[in-house]
Formats: sequence, C-alpha cells, structure tokens
Amino acid sequence: MSSTTDKLKGLANEAVGNVKQAAGQVTGNDKLVAEGKVQELKGEAQKTAGDVKDGAKSLADKITGKH
Repeated sequence: MSSTTDKLKGLANEAVGNVKQAAGQVTGNDKLVAEGKVQELKGEAQKTAGDVKDGAKSLADKITGKH
C-alpha cells in the first residue's frame, strides 16, 4: 500500500471513529463510543505508517542520490 493510500485510509478511519464516538455519546451507547475510539486510533496508526513510508523513501532517495 502506498503512503498516500495509508494516509487517506487513516483520515477516513479517524473521521468515522469520531462520528461513532459522537453518536455514542449522544445516545448513551458506551459500546459505540469505544468502537469509535478504536477506529480513530486505527486511523492515526495508518496515517503514521504513511508518514514513515514517506520518510523511508525520502531517506532512500538521499542515499541513492535520487530527487
């Protein structure tokens, strides 16, 4: 998976997670709040993975002299 794909999926999971948390809070559904938090954290991890891939590619390009 490319770094851009990771970042986009991460953003989507964060957004859905936030919506679930809000809906759970409004309805008093603690399970939905927890599911939303898990999904939000998954999204944050995906975004971080994308950032790491970008950093690794940038470092590899510097080492090999590519721009």
